[in-house]
Amino acid sequence: MPTTVLIVDDEPGILTTLAGVLSDEGYATLATGSGEAAVELYRERQPDVVFLDVWLPDRDGLETLQAIRELDPTAAVIMMSGHGTASTAVKAIKMGAFDYVEKPLSYNDAVDAVSGALEYRESVCLDSSLLASLERTKTKLEAVPELEPPAPLSILRPTDAPQRTLAEGAVLYGLGLHSGRRTGMTLQPLAADSGIHFVSLPTSTYLPAHVDFVAETDYATTLSRDGQAIRTVEHLLSALRASGVTNLLIKVHGEIPVLDGSALGFCEALEGVGFVEQDRPRRELVIDRVYEVAGEGGKRLTIEPADEFSVRYEMSYPPPVGDQVCDFTLSSYEDYRREIAPARTFGFMRDLGMMSELGLGSGGRLDNFILVGEDDVVNTELRFADEFARHKVLDVIGDLYLLGYPLRGRVVARLTGHKANIALLREIAAAG
Repeated sequence: MPTTVLIVDDEPGILTTLAGVLSDEGYATLATGSGEAAVELYRERQPDVVFLDVWLPDRDGLETLQAIRELDPTAAVIMMSGHGTASTAVKAIKMGAFDYVEKPLSYNDAVDAVSGALEYRESVCLDSSLLASLERTKTKLEAVPELEPPAPLSILRPTDAPQRTLAEGAVLYGLGLHSGRRTGMTLQPLAADSGIHFVSLPTSTYLPAHVDFVAETDYATTLSRDGQAIRTVEHLLSALRASGVTNLLIKVHGEIPVLDGSALGFCEALEGVGFVEQDRPRRELVIDRVYEVAGEGGKRLTIEPADEFSVRYEMSYPPPVGDQVCDFTLSSYEDYRREIAPARTFGFMRDLGMMSELGLGSGGRLDNFILVGEDDVVNTELRFADEFARHKVLDVIGDLYLLGYPLRGRVVARLTGHKANIALLREIAAAG
């Protein structure tokens, strides 16, 4: 059966033109000018993709979208409008539309939109064997080699706190922010002195959570080994660092789920299964001198000796972000959960084209990151006035857990990102 596209628009010219374009590409088409009829056609024919106009004479397009999504939560709906606004686009995406396009559509726009919607629909339905595998293995305790100390033993110190793992396994699902694909992962307890390890599915390739395996730092931190990669590890690692988890096996399909763009969902998942204190002391890397990474335009990242682990992040962007400073001391998990974990990742409309060219940002659904326009935040209300700086602190905490042990030191960062975080870790590791 050919792929079927339902076109819903009250302009006969749009129906004819769009149907012709899609027919030329080998798609079967259905067409109607009525929202009520569109819902019935979807119920009866189950089209693969829907082009849906925002303005319909008998039923609002957004209401029609909601009705179709109630029939099929995986429906791939592309909203269309000749005179839409950013707020309408945001509302449509939040209601579950795959995309929002402006009329008139060019030939390439139409074809690309259908292609993207089909990929989205395919990715929404995780492979059933993968789901079964995740569920089967979530409670299986596995042994992995102990991590080698990544820095001189002279600064690796035992603490009064015990090592920690989870009380049982957990499974999380969601979209990958940069791949745009549906992904899933399991969190599994590990014995003391195991460390934190990732396993790439379905190849079962082990990747220790260590700077030696960092392959990319563009917009997110990616681990890679033997041709297998796991993307966007920093938010999960941030929650693990703050909660004191030192031993864990994370099985994941390609990319860590982005959830709502913060670390809060990971904190909730960890709390949901609970923690187990282990009979070995937690060790930390005590910073014994100043390490620094500097770049162009005033970028600078340092870590220096201190009695606790703390991060100060200074940012300076054009409005609407402006100048922000977040100064946070990781003195308790509760402080982290309240002040840092809810801060979401963010992106700028001006960068979306470049991110698309790099194959990144495809999973940004307007409800899992903050989208910043020229004058204001486009898609959400901020959780904190300085949410952007707080999220940068969240990233620093996660990235700096990639030495295999928690650090003790004072971090000061200005205008830096994942690249500088990883460069700083490599400076520390090289000192040994």
